[in-house]
Amino acid sequence: MSDEREELIKRYALRNAVKFDGEANLGPVMGKVMGESEECREDPDGTKDLIMKTIQQVNQLSLEEQKKELKGLMPEFFEEKEKQEEDTLPELDADDVVMRMAPYPSGPLHIGNSRMVILNDEYVKRYDGKLVLFYDDTIGSEKKKPLLEAYDLIKEGLEWLDVEWHENYYKSERMEIYYEYGEKIIEMGEAYVCECDAESLRKNREKGVGCEHRERSIEKNLEEWEKMLEGEFKEGEVTVRLKTDMQYPDPAFRDRVLFRVSHNEHPKVGDKYHVWPLLEFSWAIDDHLLGMTHILRGKDLVMEDKMEEYIWNLFGWEDCEFLHYGMLRLKDIKLSKSEFQQQIKNDQLRGWDDPRTWSMQSLERRGIEPDALREFILDFGLSKTDIEVPASKLYAKNRELIDEKANRYFFVKDPVCIELIGEAPLQTSEIPRHPDFPERGNREIGISDRLYISKKDWEENEGKEVRLKNLFNIELEEKKAHITDLENKDILKIQWLPDGEDCSVEMPDGSFDEGIVEKNIEEVEMGDIIQFERYGFVRILDDDPWTAAYGHR
Repeated sequence: MSDEREELIKRYALRNAVKFDGEANLGPVMGKVMGESEECREDPDGTKDLIMKTIQQVNQLSLEEQKKELKGLMPEFFEEKEKQEEDTLPELDADDVVMRMAPYPSGPLHIGNSRMVILNDEYVKRYDGKLVLFYDDTIGSEKKKPLLEAYDLIKEGLEWLDVEWHENYYKSERMEIYYEYGEKIIEMGEAYVCECDAESLRKNREKGVGCEHRERSIEKNLEEWEKMLEGEFKEGEVTVRLKTDMQYPDPAFRDRVLFRVSHNEHPKVGDKYHVWPLLEFSWAIDDHLLGMTHILRGKDLVMEDKMEEYIWNLFGWEDCEFLHYGMLRLKDIKLSKSEFQQQIKNDQLRGWDDPRTWSMQSLERRGIEPDALREFILDFGLSKTDIEVPASKLYAKNRELIDEKANRYFFVKDPVCIELIGEAPLQTSEIPRHPDFPERGNREIGISDRLYISKKDWEENEGKEVRLKNLFNIELEEKKAHITDLENKDILKIQWLPDGEDCSVEMPDGSFDEGIVEKNIEEVEMGDIIQFERYGFVRILDDDPWTAAYGHR
């Protein structure tokens, strides 16, 4: 037992005790320790014994004594706690709260969208307000297109997350409303039809100079506007631009585009429309008409705030409050729905529930609990700091939720057959379905003169003495296992099986681990989350043949 393992266990025992008013519990401590330490995962029985002993010692201390010891071992805990208190959701100054979530239907919700969804849902539930689901399905670029199946996939993801919405809208069904208000702004002389190319527009903005079309008459602009609506212009030939101050400090805010031409077919409305609003214009109109009180968006969208406010002021409408948060990324995870669309089309991904998409469907398939994702997101609150975190933080949340319900089974990856030499002191092994819940009973695994162990365990331990978990000790030599004794020594414990059912495990990178699983797996229901001991938590997908999706350690 290394000093590092003992210190790790004590840190997490103290941490759990301080979090829960002086009383540490086995499950959460075990989850944290096993998730962080390879040494602990290699010896779960010994680790569990030490954790239980450490928890007994820690729980005998007063809360103040626990805090004092924890400050010495883990000062970052108190720094994190202070940061979390700063980052919690600030209160809203409102009696009635109306908010909206606005997914773009180019694919299902993925983990990168979950912050927007969960924060909106949390606020509305907290204030007993109204949440609007608004499909932000205007035509985008050639690479970023709405996808018909995405509408239902998004709803599936929201339902899985237990998000409640009260009204449902589609921007593609509100085009006539946008045309009405676009025409009003032109009639007010506050917008004009511009035929400048993108390079000319950029240069004029930098110089703070209006283009030749800026001073067109209202009548001429309305005439060109009608031509746009009738589809007489090609894409890129013409736009409608808002007349803002050409001396505005930020050139990007000078005469921004309100409408552009696109002849791309839309999955819901086909080729009915040739002119599409930019998001900031459509939001300015919809947020007012639908009575939004608070708008939650990333801090990188401040320009959209300014545009909405500018348009509201033109019409004499009241402002609503903007709330911002920073970017939250998972380390080493790249998320691009347009790329996923193409990869699915090219059969590089199985579908939207492929684990590499990190969609809500893929997380559910892997056995990630929606409450774990919600807790993970809420830990960061409305922090405006851009954050990159490892996926292990999400897995730690999930482990705390599933550890108690996940029964244990043996899985041997890449099995190698070894011959037992000597008289076996046991003919069967009685193994608890869950070490913390004896009332769930035991699994029985019989012994034969040949056993299977993993290729990795064989290659790394040839010539060494190891313990067959819940059985006896052996010494590995030339594909033979010489039985030594029954004593539960402080040596590596490995999985074994006399035989088993073929089983494939889909990994997060899309590859598959092949092996055998104990025959007791037949008692498991489809969709159950279980733990393959010394391997990880998996969710059972099929029994013909046995297939599981890997969650995490």
